[in-house]
Amino acid sequence: MIMHADIAPSPQATARRAAEWISKRIEATPDVFRIALSGGETPRLLYSTLASAPYRDRIDWRRVDLFWGDERFVPHSDERSNYRMAREELLARVPVLIDHVHPVITEGDPETAARRYEGLLRAAYGSECLAPSLPLFHLVLLGLGTDGHTASLLPGSEALDERQRWVMGVQGHDVPRITLTYPAIACSSAVMFLVTGREKAEPVARVHAGDPDLPATHIHSEGEIVWFLDEAAASKLPASVRR
Repeated sequence: MIMHADIAPSPQATARRAAEWISKRIEATPDVFRIALSGGETPRLLYSTLASAPYRDRIDWRRVDLFWGDERFVPHSDERSNYRMAREELLARVPVLIDHVHPVITEGDPETAARRYEGLLRAAYGSECLAPSLPLFHLVLLGLGTDGHTASLLPGSEALDERQRWVMGVQGHDVPRITLTYPAIACSSAVMFLVTGREKAEPVARVHAGDPDLPATHIHSEGEIVWFLDEAAASKLPASVRR
């Protein structure tokens, strides 16, 4: 069920509200702030907003540590690459430290790449076991597909049943993908869903209703889960949520 929803009139307003929320979270965290970024078209507007005034200057980018929640197994130069989109819209426009940027290395094969990325996360976390008292991420950014997937937790994927590994390779609709698993996402201080567009209204409503067939329904967090929606994406939610 969607417990915390911030509904704005347009995708642009949704991006601004999400950027404001993120900047305040970073400001309130004294140490390095670890974020798992999402891909797709919806966060593109958020990233360009974060890279613009006032957020570009308000955020202490030297304390931001960037990871990816999922990635297509394509070269970083490929237009389908989540890393490429984030680089163009955000990384190239803010003073983030180069050694604080941790893309998925899409070389070799997806399984090897997934295990390599999990090793990187374990090193950053400082432990082999996830613990509720120690978040892996301060924030995980997620989107929502029309089929109810989030990150690359796709319907029918073996990753949906994984409870031990933090990262897995999965077969995507077009190319193989690398994705965080449910346990890795859950070990977070906050999860933010960013969803816009009328075509997303039905899956948003189904997640709110607890439809078990949608992968996004099973997202949990040791902290809070917040949904940033535009009015189109929220249009099929109950009136009590849309107030």
